[in-house]
Amino acid sequence: MKRHFISLLFTAVAGLALSANAASHKEPVAKAKPAASARHQPATKTTTVPRVRDQQALKARPVQRIKQPALASGDLAEARLLTIYQLMAKAQSSEALAQAEQLVNDHPHFQLAQLVYGDLLAARMRPVRVVGDVPEPLLSVGAPVLNELRDESQMRLKALRERPPAGALPSQFLALSARNKHAIAIDASRSRLYLLENRPTGLTLIADYYVSIGKSGISKNAEGDLRTPLGVYFITSNLDPKSLKDFYGSGALPINYPNVLDSARGKTGGGIWLHGTPPSQFSRAPQATDGCVVLANPDLMALIRTVEVRTTPVVISQSLKWVTPNTARAERKPFEAALTAWQSAKSSGNMNQVLSFYSPSFNSNGKTLTQWTPSLRSELNKVQGRAIQLKDLSVLRWTDTADTMVVTFGEVADGTRTGPTKRQYWVRQGSHWKIFYEGIIG
Repeated sequence: MKRHFISLLFTAVAGLALSANAASHKEPVAKAKPAASARHQPATKTTTVPRVRDQQALKARPVQRIKQPALASGDLAEARLLTIYQLMAKAQSSEALAQAEQLVNDHPHFQLAQLVYGDLLAARMRPVRVVGDVPEPLLSVGAPVLNELRDESQMRLKALRERPPAGALPSQFLALSARNKHAIAIDASRSRLYLLENRPTGLTLIADYYVSIGKSGISKNAEGDLRTPLGVYFITSNLDPKSLKDFYGSGALPINYPNVLDSARGKTGGGIWLHGTPPSQFSRAPQATDGCVVLANPDLMALIRTVEVRTTPVVISQSLKWVTPNTARAERKPFEAALTAWQSAKSSGNMNQVLSFYSPSFNSNGKTLTQWTPSLRSELNKVQGRAIQLKDLSVLRWTDTADTMVVTFGEVADGTRTGPTKRQYWVRQGSHWKIFYEGIIG
C-alpha cells in the first residue's frame, strides 16, 4: 500500500514539475504581444489545508455538488474541486477521495486536482499538514510548482469565501444599453473573472471563473513589463483557434489595450488577450502570464460562446467594488447632467457653446482640438439646429488618479433614422466634466 501511494505521488509531482517547466517557457509572440523574460517568483508561505477560516466557510455550506450558473465550464471542474474541499473540511475523506479520483480521471491535466488527490491518498497513512504535503525527497523536484499550486488553491477558496453581494454589480458599470448583452469584470486580487448578463431588470452575475494574470502583477505601463493592464476595455475580435499556436488553448479574445486613456498617459505595448491554456495544462498559477488574462479552456469556450465582439465591455480592476443598482444610478446622475448639457448645446448649433465642453488636451486619433474643430463645425452644419438624440447609451466609469467616463452612443438627429456610433472619453476637472476624446466606432 505504501509503495503504491509513493509511486502515485511521485508520478503526480513529477508531472507537476514538467508542467511548471513548460509554463516557464516564453510565450509565443503574437502580434504586439511581449515575450516573457522572467519567471514568476512563487510565494514561500506555507498554507494549511484548508485554513481555519476556509474550514469555517466550507463547513457552513451543505455538502453537495457546488453549482455554478449554466454558463460555467464544461462539467464544472472547479465546482467539483470545491465540493471536495467541503468534504475534506467535514472530515468525509472517503467520499472526498472518491470524487477526487473521478475528477483527475476526467481532467488528468488539472494539476491542483491531482495535488489534492495526492493529499487525500497521503491522509490515509499520515496527517496532511499543507497543500501538497509530499515526502522530503520529492520537494526538490516539485517545490516551486507546489507553491504556485498552493497560491491557486487559496485564490479558488477566496472566491468561494468572498462572493459578490446578491443583486450587486461592479461600480464601473453605471449604465449599459440593450446592445451590451454581456459585460466582463476581472478582479486581479481574487484571480477572478465575473461574467454578467444585461437583462431588462439590470446586470446579473451568471458565472465566474478562475484566471491568471501577469507575472509582474497589474498596472501595465510598457511593452514587455509582464503586467496586466487596468482599465475599461472592449473585446475587439474573436480569433480562430486554428490560426493560433497550441499555447493559446481553445481560442483568444483580444481587448483594445492601450485604450484612449492609456495612450494619453503614454502607455505602450499591445496584444493583450483573454485566452486559454495549452492542451497539457488545465490552468496556470495566479501570476503566470506575460500580461494576458488566461482561463481554463472549458471556461474560455463558455465565454466565447456567450459574449459578442465590439459591444462587450471588459473592466480589469485591482479589486472590484460591488454596489447596488440604486447606488450606480445615483453615481451617474451628476455626469448625466453634463452629458445632457452637451447634447443640448450641440442641438442648438452654437459652436462656441459646444466647444466649451472640450478639454484643451483633446485628441481625436492624432488631431488636436484646433485640427478637429472643422469636423465638429461640419457636423453642426448638417444638424442645422435639429435636436440630436443619444441612442443605446452606455456609461462606464474608471477612477484612479483621475475620474474618467467612457461613453458610447448612437448620435441621431431628429428627422433621420440612423447616425454614427460614437465613443467619448470625459474627465472631471474640478467640478466640471470635459471631453478629451471623441471618435466614430461604427
